[in-house]
This record gives sequence, C-alpha cells and structure tokens, in this order.
Amino acid sequence: MKTILSAIAAATALLASAVCAQPVFVNGLAIPGNTLDATGVPGANQGRVGFFSDIYFDPQGNTWWGLSDRGPGGGLIDYATRVQRFTLDIDPASGAIANFRVAQTVLFTDAQGKPFNGLAPNPANQRGLALDPEGFVVHPRSGNFLVSDEYGPSLYEFNASGQFVRAFATPANLLPRNTTNGHINHGDDADNNAGKRHNRGFEGLAISPDGAFAYAMMQSPMLDEGGSKDGRFARIVKFDTASGQAVAQYAYLMDRAGQGQGVSSLVAINGTDFWVLERNNRGVGAGATLASPDKSVYRVSLGGASDVSNTALPANGSTLPAGVVPASKGPKIIDLAANTLPALGNKSPEKWEGLAIGPQLANGRYLVLAGTDNDYSVTQTGSGEQFDVYFKMDAADPLAASIQCPLDKTTGCSFTTGGAAATLVDGYVLLPGVLHAYTASAADLAGYQRPAR
Repeated sequence: MKTILSAIAAATALLASAVCAQPVFVNGLAIPGNTLDATGVPGANQGRVGFFSDIYFDPQGNTWWGLSDRGPGGGLIDYATRVQRFTLDIDPASGAIANFRVAQTVLFTDAQGKPFNGLAPNPANQRGLALDPEGFVVHPRSGNFLVSDEYGPSLYEFNASGQFVRAFATPANLLPRNTTNGHINHGDDADNNAGKRHNRGFEGLAISPDGAFAYAMMQSPMLDEGGSKDGRFARIVKFDTASGQAVAQYAYLMDRAGQGQGVSSLVAINGTDFWVLERNNRGVGAGATLASPDKSVYRVSLGGASDVSNTALPANGSTLPAGVVPASKGPKIIDLAANTLPALGNKSPEKWEGLAIGPQLANGRYLVLAGTDNDYSVTQTGSGEQFDVYFKMDAADPLAASIQCPLDKTTGCSFTTGGAAATLVDGYVLLPGVLHAYTASAADLAGYQRPAR
C-alpha cells in the first residue's frame, strides 16, 4: 500500500509541476478541403485527403505523418485506407508553420498487396480487411507502423511500405458482443450488450520512448460500462510490442457523459505520462451542433494506476470500486477551441483528433501540432448516396447555411437544411483540414523523453 501511495503522490506532483506552464499558440493553417494526396487520383472517394485522424512526428527521420480514416463513405465504400507523409515550412525561431504538402501516400495492404478497406466488417463477426484507422505511431526500433482501428477494436503492425506484419491480440473484454449467446458483431451495435461501442473503438495510440509498449485508448466507455448512456470511464490498454499481448488496462475518467464526449488522441511524454486530447461533438462539422465546443488536452499519468483488466468499470458516475485507482488527470493544458482562424469564421472545428510533439526549435521549445478530421467534407445517406458539403464560414452557423452537392459535382445542389435547390457562389468551401501550431517549454513537457532507437 505504501508503494502505491508513493507512486500516486509522485505522479500527482509531476502533474502539478506543469500546472502553471502551458503551451503557447503560434499560428494555424486552414488546408483546402479538396486537397489531393500523392496517389494523383482525383475524386473524393479516391484521392481526397481526409486529414488528421492522427498526427505523428518521427524524430528518427524528421518526418510528419497524417492518418486518414476509413474514407468518405461512412463504412459504405471500398476505400483503400492510407497514411500521408507530409511536409511543412517551420520557422526555426517562432515555430510558425506554412505550406502544408503531401509528400507520400502509403496504402495499408495485406501480404498479397490487397488493400485494407473502409468497408464495415462483413460478415460482422470477422474483421477481415476492414480497417477504420484512428491512431498512428512509428516504432522507434523497427521503423514499422502501428495503427489502431475502431472496427475491432484492433491494433495492427505494418512495415514502412504499408504491408501487413501482424495483429496484436485484442483483450476479450473489449470485443463487441452479446454476452447471452456469445455472438460477436464488429459492424454495428445490433444485438451487442458488451465491449466497444460502434465507432468507439481504439482511437488514441501512443508508444513508449523505448518502443517496448504501445498504448491504445478506447474513444469512450464500453457498452457494458455505460457507453451508450452515463458512463465516464474509458480504457487505456497497454500492449507488449514484442509479444503482441495486452499486459494491463487502465481507467481514464472523462470530463462528462453526453455531447458525444470522447478521447481522440494519446501522446507519450515518457513511459508513464501522456497527453490526452478529449473533446465533445460541438463545433463546425457536418451534422454537428455549433455551440459550446470543448476541445481539451490534459496531462495524464499511469504511475500508481490500477490494472483494471479484470475489473468492471461503473456504468455511471465517477466512483470506482474500492481500492481501484484511475489514471491521474491534471488540469487542462491546451484549449484547442480557444484559438480560431478567420478561414473558419473564427469558429472551432468539431473534430480535433490529431496531436503530436514535433522537433525542438532554436530557442529550446518544442513544436506541437494539433489537427482536425474533416470527414472529407462528405456526408452520405444510409443507402450510400454521397454528397460534398460546402460551408459558408462567415455565416452565424456555417452548417445551417451549408449546401450539399452530388459527390465531385458543383451542380444539382441543394441547401443541406430544407433541401431547396441551391447554387454554389463565392464564399462556400469544402470543410478545411485545420492545423494548429503551439510551442511547449521543458516545463510544459516535464519528464519528456523523445523516442529513440
């Protein structure tokens, strides 16, 4: 008990040491929503960049990676999943960023070269090549890619060419299932009463500086832990990268239940401490409520936290079973919604999902990037009919004023609200991908260890 209390006290002290020091916003980019990747194939379903479901900086190669998710079809199209290597112009003194460019597009494939795709699993009890990538890291020893997936939830390893290497073993308690008949359903929540919720699997992904462990974080509570109602505890799963087995699970207390609250990114500071990006579903986005966006980055420590692999987490409230210690959560260190861009009418995007610690600048501070997922600025009906969504960013509510057009067309359009015929005019744009640049001091990153081979 003394050992546990000492570990908790040490973690709390380290979190408290960063309270007064916070990263500083430098500038931001609004990247056009029609930006194409390096495949050179035009069209939303082929080459349009889906932007930043995650961001990772690999210090070994001094390279930036931006992860696109399952594609613009909401799981209804055979989209070849991929990751983008991108470049930026970075001011070495201030950290200001400019000139986003896609330098390379890597497709995820199996050993025979067949792409992993964004289609929902079919049959639903098998994962197959279905992939909804949400978290991305580069292993500091091998240079291989680790990718977390929402469908499984799954954690996969690919080589640097995007070819499948192996799947890590997903803990049984996370699998979406019916506990009465044992049926597993990865495709949706139909008949499931336990395990991950639909579209709420492994969202955040981090790797320890030595590469020994990977940490995959559920986006929100599981079905049997209040996931569809009042649950507030999300699980962080620790994997041994050598064996591919999960070795521990930890409980993270979210700020609230409701408002689509969830975790979007996980970044390793060292072997026990992390930054967590937690957000609601408010802001500028297709189908999103504009008011009261909450996009927060916290420092979290697993030092002293209990392994909850065999512990049921409460379906409501914030009280864990006696003796169970959650991850320590410090005060907010970045408010992503507080810094806005004129290109979005000075409004916060809905889906802040990428977060990464970048290179050290000339003044000793570190560049930090945060990025958004724009969902390709596409929406679709249940039958698979797709539309480009054009927003009027200077309107009081850009979504309420938005226009939708048949995919890849600019005629035959209608207002998203009401359905009346509409004509695209100047001022309407596809939802941009947004990058924010911050700088962080050594105090902001207390204990930071850069990944190293």
